[in-house]
Amino acid sequence: MTHRPASLSTDVLVIGWGLAGLVAACEALVAGRRVIIADQESRANLGGQAWWSFGGLFFVDSPEQRRMGIKDSLELASQDWFGSAAFDRPEDKWPRRWAQAYLEFAAGEKRAWLRERGVSFFPVVGWAERGGYGALGPGNSVPRFHITWGTGPGIVAPFIAHVEQAEAEGRLVLLPRHRVTGLVVTDGVVTGARGNVLSPDDAARGAPSSRDIAADFEVTAAATIVSSGGIGGNHDLVRASWPDRLGTPPEHMLTGVPAYVDGSMHEVSAAAGARLINGDRMWHYVEGITNWDPVWPAHGIRILPGPSSLWLDAIGARLPVPLFPGFDTLGTLAHLRRTGHDHSWFVTSRQIVEKEFALSGSEQNPDLTGKDVKLLLKSRLAKGPTGPVQAFLDEGEDFIVENDLETLLEQMRRHPGGDVLDIDRVRQEVTARDREMENGFTKDAQIGMLRSMRAYRGDKLIRTATPHRLQDPAAGPLVAVKLHVLTRKSLGGIETDLDGRALGADGTPIRGLFAAGEASGFGGGGVHGYRALEGTFLGGCLFSGRQAGRAATR
Repeated sequence: MTHRPASLSTDVLVIGWGLAGLVAACEALVAGRRVIIADQESRANLGGQAWWSFGGLFFVDSPEQRRMGIKDSLELASQDWFGSAAFDRPEDKWPRRWAQAYLEFAAGEKRAWLRERGVSFFPVVGWAERGGYGALGPGNSVPRFHITWGTGPGIVAPFIAHVEQAEAEGRLVLLPRHRVTGLVVTDGVVTGARGNVLSPDDAARGAPSSRDIAADFEVTAAATIVSSGGIGGNHDLVRASWPDRLGTPPEHMLTGVPAYVDGSMHEVSAAAGARLINGDRMWHYVEGITNWDPVWPAHGIRILPGPSSLWLDAIGARLPVPLFPGFDTLGTLAHLRRTGHDHSWFVTSRQIVEKEFALSGSEQNPDLTGKDVKLLLKSRLAKGPTGPVQAFLDEGEDFIVENDLETLLEQMRRHPGGDVLDIDRVRQEVTARDREMENGFTKDAQIGMLRSMRAYRGDKLIRTATPHRLQDPAAGPLVAVKLHVLTRKSLGGIETDLDGRALGADGTPIRGLFAAGEASGFGGGGVHGYRALEGTFLGGCLFSGRQAGRAATR
């Protein structure tokens, strides 16, 4: 490790080198400022959580949407956002303003701004968070989920390249293994940060690293930007913040982010006077599966499901309308938490798995991440599951594959947690669902919905299997998947104004202190309100990082 002086100075200090921090640093560099970026992990983790992501981005009325026959508008997107956010608190003043500003960014210069940096997008637009309620309720009325060509690594690449070029030119310093434990406040102004230099650690990206202290450090800065992420890697904090409206917190959860997403900078910022709001708003998935090849502790992967699988709770009862796969993440989480069990089940067919199962994360999508067109055509359009999905079918502890329903039910019952299953109920649900498939008419809302979805070219092409009976021998073996709660995002955080300036208890800006990304609830302390529309987390990092980086140089 290169030894650095215990005290450094700069124009802009960025704490955390995830996507928001990288964007903020790049904006400060464009303005001609000197920048230091400090992070508690090794340089192998440059890019933070975003590197691991699927790269989904929310755009409004994009060329990709128009080519797919999708009619979108700022008005429709605003209706969907505010219907999902359901802002209802006095402290939602700034989150509301951030939401409107972000929507205008997503409908305006966001795509062109990224294209200028070499970022491109997969042509098929996905339809996440479909809602299923009324027009003013939560969910996306139209497909808006744009996958970055290159997934998470593709979205962080141009900003990493900018930072590394500035480092080579001597305009920026990276401080890996520097954990901030306090902000320096001088006469009411934040003038930098102090903390511990951690011992060198060559752990792989995302893997846990040591917290052994080698030295102390302090950085003096004219502006300090906190972009340190949320609390998803700290189960104790997740449970402590868990709201009653989502039922009881799970005893068992999988973790969807590396362990370093520990929420430590929230309290450090609060100690310097920053106001934390909406800590009870959070975003976790219920389609988590245990990673058979884990990187971090309790590493889980999310299934990005198409609409056809039969979803049952731990007892075997079908989830109520409209809690179908891919429709309402938090509504499903709240329902399942009230069942008294920490898991649920998909019962499906191999044909549905082949067509509809995608896995979230850059490492689970080598074709898109590697920008490999030949592999993409083979994995997405040819018969059979993608390689990563097949690996879970072969190795994943949560997957059961059997040729007939009775054997599948027997294996489900033997599986950990399967002792609470009502086998007769499961058999009845599968049989009843299959009867509804025998003609073109149905009273089953899920079947009616999946049939209508095939009118969208994107769904018909790669996301929705031809409707069929689960027990149809031509559909291949039956598949059961045990699903877990998977931690992911903090929707609350440091309250900020539209310049990313951290606000104090009296609502006035704290001089010298800014916040961006998940640390600020992706802007304002909670831009999503209670629910997100998907593709909005990376976009929130881009927008809030840009706002804070620009404002910090004024």
